Amino acid sequence: MMYRFVAFIARIFFLLFYRVEYKGLENIPKSGALIVTCNHISLLDMFLFASRMPRKIHFMAKKELFSIPIINIIIKSLGAYPVNRGHGDRNAGKVTLQLLSEDKAVGIFPEGTRRKKNQKRIRPKVGAALFALQSGAHILPVGIFGSYRIFSKLKVVYGKPYIIDFPDGEKATKEDMQKMVDDLMEIIYSLDED
Repeated sequence: MMYRFVAFIARIFFLLFYRVEYKGLENIPKSGALIVTCNHISLLDMFLFASRMPRKIHFMAKKELFSIPIINIIIKSLGAYPVNRGHGDRNAGKVTLQLLSEDKAVGIFPEGTRRKKNQKRIRPKVGAALFALQSGAHILPVGIFGSYRIFSKLKVVYGKPYIIDFPDGEKATKEDMQKMVDDLMEIIYSLDED
């Protein structure tokens, strides 16, 4: 219930304070394991794209947020789960794979952190590819373009979902997975051309 309420409030907020254009909403799968991947330019990104999706998106959130009592209650009710950033957090990985095995949707920012204004692209982490390969989940690329200055224009584009194509029986190397997420980010950034 809290998730739908926050999504509703987010929609109102963006309607009042921004000129948002949403494209490709028909590309969002309504069921099945899904990894929603997006470029990351603001703390508001997850609210901007997730509030328009017809299903709950579970996000990893830095573990420090879970030690703040009120924030802990809110983000847990929104489906967030803790991750120890900067280290290979096996527990967060297990939670992600468990959610995907239950045909849920998980949100991942492959760049791992927000890209600052005028900053060149950040090299993505391999997590999205690793989870996609291990779970067989579809990847949904989402691009956010524009500025979060009040009353400015923002564009959110939902690309076509796809499954990573990798030969059966072969084990992907870290280099293979890096290429997969590099390609994913190219897809995300190319959505601005649509």
